[in-house]
Amino acid sequence: MQIYFRLFKLCLVALLFSVTSLNAQILTSKQIDSVAEKTLSTFNVPGVAVAVIKDGKVIHAKGYGVRSIKTNLKVDENTLFGVASNTKAFTAAALGMLVDEKKITWDTKVTDVIPEFKMYDAYVTSEFTVKDLLTHRSGLGLGAGDLMIWPDSSTVNKKQLIHNLRFLKPVSSFRTKYDYDNLMYIVAGEVVERVSGMTYENFIEGRIIKPLGMTKTVASWYRLKDKTNVIDGHAPYEGKLLPVGLSFGEIANAAGGIYSNIIDMSKWVIAMMNTGKYGDNLEKKLFSPAIHRELWTPQTIIAGGNPANFSSYGLGWFLSNVNGNFQATHTGGLSGIVTQVTILPDLKLGIIVLTNQQSGAAFNSITNSIKDGYLNIKGMDRIKIHNDNRLRNEKQAQEIVDKTWADISTAQKANTVKPEVKNFYGTFKDAWFGEVTVSELNGKMHFQAKNAPKLKGDMTFYKGNTFIVKWYDRSLDADAFVNFSLDNNGKADGFKMAAISPLTDFSFDFQDLDFKLANNK
Repeated sequence: MQIYFRLFKLCLVALLFSVTSLNAQILTSKQIDSVAEKTLSTFNVPGVAVAVIKDGKVIHAKGYGVRSIKTNLKVDENTLFGVASNTKAFTAAALGMLVDEKKITWDTKVTDVIPEFKMYDAYVTSEFTVKDLLTHRSGLGLGAGDLMIWPDSSTVNKKQLIHNLRFLKPVSSFRTKYDYDNLMYIVAGEVVERVSGMTYENFIEGRIIKPLGMTKTVASWYRLKDKTNVIDGHAPYEGKLLPVGLSFGEIANAAGGIYSNIIDMSKWVIAMMNTGKYGDNLEKKLFSPAIHRELWTPQTIIAGGNPANFSSYGLGWFLSNVNGNFQATHTGGLSGIVTQVTILPDLKLGIIVLTNQQSGAAFNSITNSIKDGYLNIKGMDRIKIHNDNRLRNEKQAQEIVDKTWADISTAQKANTVKPEVKNFYGTFKDAWFGEVTVSELNGKMHFQAKNAPKLKGDMTFYKGNTFIVKWYDRSLDADAFVNFSLDNNGKADGFKMAAISPLTDFSFDFQDLDFKLANNK
């Protein structure tokens, strides 16, 4: 799921442009308009919505561009976007509310709530706490297991997902290393359900969304009663945009399900800046100040940031120091959608950027341009900085992809001896992902995943025992190597996979799959 550690790192690398001046200044609404419009054209984003909150009030809330290239209807301040992983802060808050109510503690063992919860290692299983679910320190690799929920999953249910956690092998020791993890937030949502006696969605809507007056917001796209003002996601492909549909099902709601707009999300940001308090006179509260402190307390160190500015993950929030100011932020990503929420409580500043194209450079450009004025950072053309980085990364990735296909073309022209493709046909099974069938379809070698219907495509011989699968859905941007192992008769008895492009979203965790032959054909 593009629920984006990669995008967050971009925020840390480039801190924060006025498109009209080399002198830092607080951007006016008209200047924000200019930044937003230039961002749309620079990064080929159809639509974006931007809100700025200062001193407890919304001082800018506006939509730009269109909701969908299919309809060309305008984005406004009420247009609904998938906020994706910005949902995680709501999930963490929900658990904090249950801690306030003394129904659990942060140190409650997950197995005390979900007895069937089991990780690969028995010690990790026995020690895993509610807080561990929220801190990306499980020992699993980046995006491990995401292919159970991404880019779609029509068959894997929550019970199966929780069962399959035991098959995911760790890549680091428990609680020693940060690796972004979506599946643990899905488990966290299950904890909310079992402890509260309510569905996760009813809890989030009834205990957080409705009290804050977030009248258009729902915990899942599937719960939207009115879809007349909702965006379509868009993915770039060969210089054009492709509209994309939903990228995961309801089982992933606790990791990234919420749909909202900048008006409603501003109410959430204001409540967070007020330590969970809300109401006309802040007479009401979602959670206690102690819970708020815990949400914004560093839990897991993130390596690779500027040594002068700490970088860490709290509970549902990335935490860092920006020019001496504490910052809480999060990004989110689904197919064709990326979002960012940023809070600098010392400045009483909040910035929300929701987009309907999967360019993290776009939301970084807008957020950092606005931040510069408040942080007195001068002379930074954020759009140019982020666009230069984007173009450089895309060029490097394209060179790798082009070389791969050039190698295939050269081999085919040289009449290189190809293996007998029928020796690679069969049904193969991975312990947690399920079955994949490699067969002939319309005269071509064909790949089809059972639990992820979008993962289907034609296969082309590459080298040795390696083939390439080219997905029919070109918006996925995730073509992959398929490297077969052979038995003594020269027939495939298993295979492993790896993404071709280094820019492939980490939620395509092909590298974690290990298929074994289930049934010869």
